[in-house]
Amino acid sequence: MLKYYTTIFFKMNIKAAAFLFDLNGTVIDDMGYHAAAWHDILTKDLKAPFTHHEVKQQMYGKNEEVLIRFFGPGHFTKEQMQELSIEKEKRYQQAYLPNLKLLDGLQEFLDQAKAAGIKMAIGSAAIPFNIDFVLDNLHLRKYFPVVVSADDVSISKPHPETFLQCAAALGVPPEDCIVFEDAPKGVESALNAGMRTFVLTTSHPKEDFAQYSNVIGYGEDYQGLFV
Repeated sequence: MLKYYTTIFFKMNIKAAAFLFDLNGTVIDDMGYHAAAWHDILTKDLKAPFTHHEVKQQMYGKNEEVLIRFFGPGHFTKEQMQELSIEKEKRYQQAYLPNLKLLDGLQEFLDQAKAAGIKMAIGSAAIPFNIDFVLDNLHLRKYFPVVVSADDVSISKPHPETFLQCAAALGVPPEDCIVFEDAPKGVESALNAGMRTFVLTTSHPKEDFAQYSNVIGYGEDYQGLFV
């Protein structure tokens, strides 16, 4: 499968001036740990009767937005949501740290993209506390001069603001960017920004992206994307 999409990227001359990466599920395969941390907070701390499947389906976007989707607006103060958000991330980081690693093939992919002069950025709905956890522990700062987090946007994905900020900061037109995403809402965000998307199937099967016209390829990881 990856060989097929390598052909799409290069032999059919699909080019890009910038690569924009979502973080969770795209740079690292950690979405199961996020789901477990959210489920722990919601069911043990907040005594809410949500199933693991319900949690997984609703945990996109900013942490505050997740809480509002589950409990409705006005249920928590802003300060309470911030405290719950940080506690959730602490539990996630503690559980995931021993297993923290890049998706297979991504280290080589980043090195070759950097050598080729392709600009790169992170565009994530994660808070800086989590982004720093990944970038610093995996020594990725040199690849990503631009990082757009949940704190930098007023509206989360699928609104295009995250990826448009990335493109503007890199000085690259949206149409010259390729976004790497693992979630339908992220692909929709890229579509709304006028950008093409390569989908990592770490969190969702290909079928979940069938409605999006901007998807140019799929892969389980990054192995073989540069030849």
